[in-house]
Formats: sequence, structure tokens, C-alpha cells
Amino acid sequence: MKGNLLKVWALILVVAVLAAGCANAEKENAGAEGGNKYEGLTVKLGVQGSGGLFGKAREEKWFEEAFGELGVNVEWAEFQSGPPMTEAMASNRLDFAGLGNMPVVAAQAADIPFKVISHLIQGTNNVAIILPNNSEVKTIADLKGKKVAVAKGSNAYNFLYRGLAEAGIKDSEVEIIQLQPDEAQPAFESGGVDAWATWDPYITLNTLTGKAKVLADGEQLGVLSPSFQIVRKDFAEKYPELVTLYLEVFEKARLWEEQNLDEALNRYAEERKVPVDVIKGTQERSKIINIPVSDEIIAELQKTADFQFSIKNIRKQINVTELFDNQYVEEALKSSK
Repeated sequence: MKGNLLKVWALILVVAVLAAGCANAEKENAGAEGGNKYEGLTVKLGVQGSGGLFGKAREEKWFEEAFGELGVNVEWAEFQSGPPMTEAMASNRLDFAGLGNMPVVAAQAADIPFKVISHLIQGTNNVAIILPNNSEVKTIADLKGKKVAVAKGSNAYNFLYRGLAEAGIKDSEVEIIQLQPDEAQPAFESGGVDAWATWDPYITLNTLTGKAKVLADGEQLGVLSPSFQIVRKDFAEKYPELVTLYLEVFEKARLWEEQNLDEALNRYAEERKVPVDVIKGTQERSKIINIPVSDEIIAELQKTADFQFSIKNIRKQINVTELFDNQYVEEALKSSK
């Protein structure tokens, strides 16, 4: 009798231990679903330069507040151009970036895993080849034998090569000097280069301050140079809701600029220490948007990829349609209405 009683108590104890274990497991799972899965997570946001639209968001800490509500930290990283951003993303040092079409193509060809999540800048004249005002160069063909600055792998890099091909000039007939914008600007002003293939705000900053004139831009050559927002693929697969959140906060910043344009323009002019009319010029060339990527833009990016493969600037043919995922921006725009 006593032995049976001990067996019963032992059984009760085992059941109690198992029940407690299940309860703890359920609690842990519930905690993960409730937000503990973000514990220790830091989201890394990349920007090209400081100030501008992101400057307002950084000053007001809009991203920090939105992500902080979920226990997620935010870190900012500044870059001169798109290629260093994709390099940082390849080594898991960056989660989000805004960059142009050529860096996107080069990154896909290099097997860097990322997704394109929204169309960021629209326009056909936001990339150009500029010249000193006293230059005697009249056409792209006149660049033969000249020194041309460009950031390797940038939108302007693609534009320059397409422009040379259109003019029947081999890239070997031009001395292409690979410089980031902070290096190209002094070289351009000092006469160290004869031309500069670049993007806005550098086009407008130089032309409206009397330092340069435009030789050719995308509108003249019929070359689109769209920019995009991208996210590290692994991050998007683990935290799709945070991708949507990023785009929601970006849309908040974009709408602030749209609804407070005079304040925004004056702010940007002060940041760059240039007249406000110069900043207005950059707005006319490069309009910031945040919309799903259209089939037309995807087709244009495929043209860029095919051209870059044809001149062996990328190592393999790619299908750019594999990159695009509009679900995040579509969801973000619903939430922003």
C-alpha cells in the first residue's frame, strides 16, 4: 500500500514538472511573439552624405523612436556613393540603403543578397557629365583624350559609359579617373580633370554656382538613372515587419518635406552653405519619391544590366526582376494614409 502511494506521488511530481516546463515554454514563445525576438537587435541605416531629408529625420529621431518602441536600436552610417554601401551590406554591416541603378546591377552580379523595396528618385536629368565653364568641349565625342572623373560603379559610371558608346567612343580613348565626390570636386575645380560624370546635388551645386555647365544629361541621351531603396535579404526574411516600418518612417520624412517645402529648402541650403535657389534646382532635377517600382523602371534597369555585361563591366548576365519586392512599400503606404 505504502509503495503504491509513493508511486502515485512520484507520478504527480513528474506531471507537475512537465506542466511547469510546458508553461515556461509557452511563456517564452509568447515573449518572442510579443517582441523579445528583437532583443539586442540594431538596425543599420546607410545614407549618402549628411543632412537633406534624412537630416530632419535624424535630428527628430523619428527612426530611433519608431524602432525603439520595439526595443530595436538604430545606427547610422554615411557613404560617398552606392558601391561602398553594397560592400557594407555584403559583410552584414548595413541593413538599409538608398542608391542608384548601377550599384544595384553590380551588386546583383557580385551575388550580394539584397532586395529592392521601393523606387526612391525619379527623373531623367539627375545624372550628367559636367564641364568647367571655360571648356571648349562641345560634344561627348570631344572627350576623346580628356580626363573624366567618375565614381566607379555609380549611376554616373553607367551614364558615362553609355554616353561614350552612343558617341562611338571607346572607353580606352578617354582617361577615366575613378574618384568619389569629395575627391572629384576639388579635382574639377582645380582643373585636374576636364569633365566630371556625376549626379545631383553635385550637378546643380556646380552649375548654379557658376562653376560648371552641362555637356549631356539623361534627358538628352534618353537614359534613365533611377535610384532605389534596398534591404539586406537576410534581414528582410527575418524581420519583414521592420522593413515595412522603415519605409513608413521614411514616408513620414518625405511627407514632412513635401508639406514644409520652404522650411526644408532653407534647411538644406544652410546645411550645404549654398543659396536656397541652388537647392531648389536640385529638387527640380531629383524628386524624392517612395513608391512601388514599375515594370517600366525594371525594364530600364535590365537595359543597364545588359549593357554593362556587353562591355564586361559586370561578370555575368543577370535577371533584375529577381531583385524586386514591392510588398513592403505597398503595406507602408497603406499605413501612412
